Amino acid sequence: MQTIHDTIIIDGQEIPFTKGQTIMDAALAARVYIPHLCHYPGLTPSGNCRLCTVDIGSKSVAACITPAAAGQEISNNTSALNDARKSITQMLFVEGDHICPSCEKTGNCKLQAMGYYLGMLDEHFPQFYQHREVDASHARILLDRGRCILCDLCVRASREVDKKNVFAIAGRGTEAHLIVNSSTGKLADSNIEPGDLAANICPVGAILIKEQGYQVPIGQRIYDQHTIQETGLQENSVKKNDD
Repeated sequence: MQTIHDTIIIDGQEIPFTKGQTIMDAALAARVYIPHLCHYPGLTPSGNCRLCTVDIGSKSVAACITPAAAGQEISNNTSALNDARKSITQMLFVEGDHICPSCEKTGNCKLQAMGYYLGMLDEHFPQFYQHREVDASHARILLDRGRCILCDLCVRASREVDKKNVFAIAGRGTEAHLIVNSSTGKLADSNIEPGDLAANICPVGAILIKEQGYQVPIGQRIYDQHTIQETGLQENSVKKNDD
């Protein structure tokens, strides 16, 4: 059992942490929710989505990659930060093909749930309409890059948990895209399997297991029943119990 090292303050609440924990780690362990899409318990943090940005005094940092340090006074649940998070969520919606009524992931989608959580009522920004390749070559798994939000959860899951290194992110800025590390660049020629974490961790509808769509009716899905805050805290609790 780890010894409590010291405390940080989040929105006036004293939060204990152990040496090596990030602000996100400490917050979730204390059941304090910091919005996030690219963080997943047990995977190396990447700081990609920036939804977890918090303020330490006048400095803004990503909570998932910033080490907790004794005496930090952190602002998390503020109108300014939540407005910025809503803008990021709106930008994620318009840069990809996130049309919820026609997506099999609706009700199970973390991006959609984040929009609800932050009170997003419209997309605000003009749609990008980028053309991104769909890879349906694999017999059991579909890759729709048009829905990818570049969180790189599948990249880290494949590398760190599945030990396969199936995915990577290539390019920069608006040219960034998900690639498959196979001889042809096709999913069918990789060693991914439906049971891999990388095949099931996608927060949106970019990676889907074929032939099992709509098994749970709309209205009875994860985010039809619970907020992303509730599931985010539960996700962390499940990981702690597994450890």
